[in-house]
Amino acid sequence: MSDLDPRSVGAAVAQRAGFLEPLILKAGKTLASYELVYETYGKLNADRSNAILVCHALSGSHHVAGFYADDPKKVGWWDNLIGPGKAIDTDRFFVIGVNNIGGCHGSTGPASIDRATGKPYGAAFPVVTVEDWVVSQARLMDRLGITKLAGAIGGSLGGMQALQWTLTFPDRIGHAFVIAAAPRLSTQNIAFNDVARQAIVSDPDFHGGNFYAHKAVPARGLKLARMLGHITYLSEDMLMEKFGRVLKRSELGFNYDVEFEIESYLRYQGDKFAQVFDANTYLLMTKALDYFDPAKESGGNLARALSAARAGFFVASFKSDWRFPPQRSRELVKALVASKKAVTYAEIDAPHGHDAFLLDDARYHQLIAAYVDNIATEIGVGDRAAPLQLAKGEIEEMSAYASERGGA
Repeated sequence: MSDLDPRSVGAAVAQRAGFLEPLILKAGKTLASYELVYETYGKLNADRSNAILVCHALSGSHHVAGFYADDPKKVGWWDNLIGPGKAIDTDRFFVIGVNNIGGCHGSTGPASIDRATGKPYGAAFPVVTVEDWVVSQARLMDRLGITKLAGAIGGSLGGMQALQWTLTFPDRIGHAFVIAAAPRLSTQNIAFNDVARQAIVSDPDFHGGNFYAHKAVPARGLKLARMLGHITYLSEDMLMEKFGRVLKRSELGFNYDVEFEIESYLRYQGDKFAQVFDANTYLLMTKALDYFDPAKESGGNLARALSAARAGFFVASFKSDWRFPPQRSRELVKALVASKKAVTYAEIDAPHGHDAFLLDDARYHQLIAAYVDNIATEIGVGDRAAPLQLAKGEIEEMSAYASERGGA
């Protein structure tokens, strides 16, 4: 990535916002003060109507697009989607990426210093939820002078946040992009998350969450958690295509060392993750996933829960995603239609599994671009220099269910 790349937002600069107003959490506890780290790309227009919030998933951060001047290889995790002339066009939109509370990329989290004790929060950091994140994000929008978002977008856990925005602040968001997500986790997903947490908490170096004081890192537990998660993020076909049953050596070793390429890959990914991610943050993020269930307070009636929303919705799923399969997105779409909300649904035939929402797929990006173009027209921010159009055949090939709309 280079700052000469005309489709890059260029060198990104992280910013920090401090909040002294207490944040009362859904769990009943209070954060007396906190900080949010964020990045912005593009320019806010005169009437401040062109802002799009990007919500990150479990291991994401505020670094959504561009690169860092002192580390050009550290490219934003959704750089393929966001930038000048890209699906989310920063020549027309002001894009904000935020590291959520409880994160480990600069925002207040378990590794941060608790002002009351002068020590890291550690295990004392309270459990946070999707609802808590949305409230804190809204406060950041207040700080930036943004009274209403043109849209909020996210995949997986990020998509849940975009959905929650339409419920917590129905008058403050125009459109929600809910990608590779679900209105609540399946039992199987909760089980995967618990196994991952158990791998971490049973690591002797975890020290009940206070490993900072012991100058330790529960790397073994984090490694196992990431290895398990990584398996679920990829489809079986993709794993077979990339690794098959290829051996590291020409013959079987008849031992328990690494023998297959897939074993080597997973261990490498686990080791790398354990070096950069915080174990307590992993616990918090997976619990936020488990707890998300907007229909709970409506007796399990999702359509009733969504009745307060006023936004338009873009919902997308991927056929090969077995962790958040298309039927979960269809469940959301059905409820949105029942509650007479405007919703566009795309079911995309991509082979990559759950990670497909992060990867390059021209047809997937073109669908987002087309929807974003409509938002641009709605708020009057001008035309894309080179509009991306889908041919009828391409739409059919992607099994896109376009503009499946309820009433006004």
